[in-house]
Amino acid sequence: MAKNKKGAKGAKHKADVDGTGTAHGSARDETATRSIGREDYEAQLHMLQIELVKLQRHFIKCNDRILILLEGRDGAGKDGSIKRLVEHLSPRETRVVALGKPSDRDRTGWYFQRYVPHLPVGEELVVFNRSWYNRAGVEPVMGFCTAEEHEEFMNSVPKFEEMLVNSGIKLLKYYLDIGKKEQSRRLGERRRDPLKQWKSSPVDAVALKHWDGYTRARDEMFMRTHTAAAPWSVVHGDNKRLARLNLIRDILSRLHYAGKKHKVIAPDREIVFEFSQDCLDSGRLAR
Repeated sequence: MAKNKKGAKGAKHKADVDGTGTAHGSARDETATRSIGREDYEAQLHMLQIELVKLQRHFIKCNDRILILLEGRDGAGKDGSIKRLVEHLSPRETRVVALGKPSDRDRTGWYFQRYVPHLPVGEELVVFNRSWYNRAGVEPVMGFCTAEEHEEFMNSVPKFEEMLVNSGIKLLKYYLDIGKKEQSRRLGERRRDPLKQWKSSPVDAVALKHWDGYTRARDEMFMRTHTAAAPWSVVHGDNKRLARLNLIRDILSRLHYAGKKHKVIAPDREIVFEFSQDCLDSGRLAR
């Protein structure tokens, strides 16, 4: 695993990009065009959800604490992925946390303070739909925090996460990565579909305008917060079905549980992979 490093700025990107967020001739270009039929997807999802139930039985028996952070641009597929991840798990031992913007009172406290009450206790699996990493992405890009607050966060978060891991929490961090063209399509669909308009926010309206800012923030976040104790994994999210299946597979592959079917849970490493510095130069990330 890569060691914690600073300074993503100035990375040179060799892949040819046409402005859609897809790097041509790269592994990302190939996976962005792949698809899976509904019947095949549903059959594979069913098998993986059975494995998730096995996992839950195991961590309840062992009193484990599992924490999954899911990050990504607006429209990356976080809600849909979480829905498939937890829909057949016991709600008594499963929680999804999606905090709103901090109150004026929250802003007077330690930045991590409002997240701490939501951390898992024994027998629990907790999924954060966005997390403290708001301060690495949306907050600096949109001007919701100062440069000093952002820098303090970037310096503090590796220590905070190491404390969580040392306390016994099994921490998994995922970033759903989508291309610019796909983000534009999905955000447009949100605006048009009355059943999806609840997902819309004022930030969505300027997400594409700030594409480059979010890209720089993502790269810096990876470089400075990918550590041996708490590594980042990237999921290519342009195809929602393949992203969901391989996110679940990767979670299952990283956690121990009895009766694991290794052939069922083997992830496609072109779709989900651990971050490394060469990802910034190889065209594996959307630009």
